[in-house]
Amino acid sequence: MMQRRTRAARGFTLVEILIVVIILGILAAIVIPQFTNASQNARESSLQSTLQTLRSQIQLYKLQHGDALPDLTANWDALTASTSYGNPSQNFGPYMQALPVNPMNGNSTVVNAAVATGGATAPVVASCGFIYDYGTAGNGSGLIYGSDATGLAVAGTINGGVFSAY
Repeated sequence: MMQRRTRAARGFTLVEILIVVIILGILAAIVIPQFTNASQNARESSLQSTLQTLRSQIQLYKLQHGDALPDLTANWDALTASTSYGNPSQNFGPYMQALPVNPMNGNSTVVNAAVATGGATAPVVASCGFIYDYGTAGNGSGLIYGSDATGLAVAGTINGGVFSAY
């Protein structure tokens, strides 16, 4: 007598594989947008930290240079290189180890402009990485802001219909 061998079914059916692929697709659709927001939030936090450092170093420069603001409109040399001030002359700085870069747009250029905050939308500026109120011949407020990802508006948040810059 001949015996019939029956093989046990091994593997998955097409329907089972399709169900797993659909479930993975649904999970990916839920998780991927959360990672996108996380990286945007990280860039915003990095910009806030950079601005806080810049603001404190501008104030230190101003304190050590007889209330004169550093001229950052041409380049960052006032903060990234040693400076001298006083009679007799004393050396100060550098105030920054490296050229600051805006993490939102990768730009490090500075535009001289006053920023009006408190409106309903972000103020629009020329393409740049940072907005610095140097004024005319250093008579501005010395406040510095970062531009958004487009480089064309001040970075910040809108709460209750009022814009607040970082």
